[in-house]
Amino acid sequence: MPNQPTALPTPDERPNADVVIYDGDCRICTAQVSKLPWWDCQDKLSYLSLHSLDVAERWPDLSHDRLMEEMCLIDTRGDQHWGPSAIRYLTLRLRRLWWAMPLLYFPGSMFLWRPLYRWIARNRYRLSRSSGGGTEACDDDACKLHR
Repeated sequence: MPNQPTALPTPDERPNADVVIYDGDCRICTAQVSKLPWWDCQDKLSYLSLHSLDVAERWPDLSHDRLMEEMCLIDTRGDQHWGPSAIRYLTLRLRRLWWAMPLLYFPGSMFLWRPLYRWIARNRYRLSRSSGGGTEACDDDACKLHR
């Protein structure tokens, strides 16, 4: 996996791609999303921070509060996949993630993945502040808890 951060393609650059909407102010979120292009060897994804004005313009029905709680993936049909269901969807969509499919599709496994995902999402700013989120220390208030 490459260590060099690259600019993530936007929906304008990949109009026929699924759109990953993530918290661009969260260091953990951006660190994880920055790894997706390697897994997406067929260019099936584009990306937007939930803080981008494009999100409200393109999908006015998406709740900002819910986006602060869970990442959202909008597929090419316009269907919404939230939180752990979005990760589950990615195991089907991205061929390099085939190996994770059994973990997420094992019957009853979402009873584990949903609370785990919600706990991490709820604590992501605190975790980013304490760990650095894999990046430099938080010096721009991005790691303060959002309420």
